[in-house]
Amino acid sequence: MTEMKTTGQQLGRRSWAEPWKIKMVEPLFMSTPEQRRAAMHEAGYNTFLLKSEDVYIDLLTDSGTSAMSDRQWAGMMLGDEAYAGSRNFYHLEAAVQQYYGYRYIVPTHQGRGAENLISQAAITRGQFVPGNMYFTTTRLHQELAGGIFVDVIIDEAHDPASLHPFKGNVDIGKVQSLIEREGAGNIAYISLAGTVNMAGGQPVSMANVRELRALCGQHGIRIYLDATRMVENAFFIQEREPGYADHSIAEIVKEFCGYTDGAWMSAKKDNLVNIGGWLAVNHEDVFERARNMVVVYEGLHTYGGMAGRDMEALAIGIEESMQDQHVRSRIGQVRYLGTLLEQWGIPMVKPVGGHAIFLDARAFYPHLAQSVFPGQTLAAELYLDSGVRSMERGVVSAGRDPETGDHRYPKLELTRLTIPRRVYTQSHMDVVAESVKAVYDRREETRGLRMVYEPQYLRFFQARFEPIE
Repeated sequence: MTEMKTTGQQLGRRSWAEPWKIKMVEPLFMSTPEQRRAAMHEAGYNTFLLKSEDVYIDLLTDSGTSAMSDRQWAGMMLGDEAYAGSRNFYHLEAAVQQYYGYRYIVPTHQGRGAENLISQAAITRGQFVPGNMYFTTTRLHQELAGGIFVDVIIDEAHDPASLHPFKGNVDIGKVQSLIEREGAGNIAYISLAGTVNMAGGQPVSMANVRELRALCGQHGIRIYLDATRMVENAFFIQEREPGYADHSIAEIVKEFCGYTDGAWMSAKKDNLVNIGGWLAVNHEDVFERARNMVVVYEGLHTYGGMAGRDMEALAIGIEESMQDQHVRSRIGQVRYLGTLLEQWGIPMVKPVGGHAIFLDARAFYPHLAQSVFPGQTLAAELYLDSGVRSMERGVVSAGRDPETGDHRYPKLELTRLTIPRRVYTQSHMDVVAESVKAVYDRREETRGLRMVYEPQYLRFFQARFEPIE
């Protein structure tokens, strides 16, 4: 030990390592360029339509792709599969109440189910739903419930080069203007997301949510939180916001949630499970509406579409997700990849967010118009180069304006490299970084894509494309 310590001091650094060890491995398929070309053609140049068996390193999403712990797998063996009143539900309820602080809990099969419940329970047709940048499924559920989404995120969030430490913040002035223009009674609620996905995984500060709470309190407007990646948001508060360096992740999460009236959760992210979600609220009126609807859309209110064993794994995952060492390691791996790319001058959203690297496809391909889908093109090129699967977050994800039918053209045209939790090693990140650089080095040869099939809803999941020759 003495020799190792001396060597580290001579190098002038101290390395960090993951706070876990590998107990089981899953072999990966190493494809040839010819196999990747055939797979990409069959998938219509949409990485969502690739077969997972054809993928080498899968960075499509961190949703349901994390590795569960031995404690979670052991908990799966304690599943109480009673239709009503499963003891695992009460474990889950206690965990949400302890770590997030909300009073009433409704389980769902995943976050999308919770989004549907809160949208149906809290939106009256024609009401406005201001939020700190849209998310695809969230906005769709709000619109299907008759809501009108309004973007109230700060302007810096739309600038990939801005180094603002809290680019997920709500612009309080925009919310105030909306209240003055439309009236508080015409606002359903504030839709607040932690580590804003479409902005590049950018956090919201504690000061911002506290100021938002004060404004909403004056006008009787409720705040509902997308808590999907809230532990990552807490890490950035701990690191960047004065007064929080000595607070634990768990303490920060609970204080942040305390400024909101409820939250929905895709437990497939922070909570470290492969399936599941929940809606939690403090007001009995919303809880009663959601609890009535869950039996229609999901399942009985004590399982909500989840098996008892999944609820047990989720309850354990909530506890593990709040551990400071786990969060530090998780974000450290994302930053490791970001540092490699930054050294090579690869254009991406800065600062690096909590769950992914977001490549700036517009800067990557300055010669391509947004109408030929630069983000989708970059995702396809990365797969063709190395078998790394990523996903588009740009004009395809933004969909069409329901009034005009035209493409929405967001300011951010991105390709997301999403890191699953506790799955890949730093060597995998090296491979990913080198593939991005190889694609970047031949960027001028790239011509873009045309869309040849478009579904009605959430087109990025199923749309098909072909190369422009």
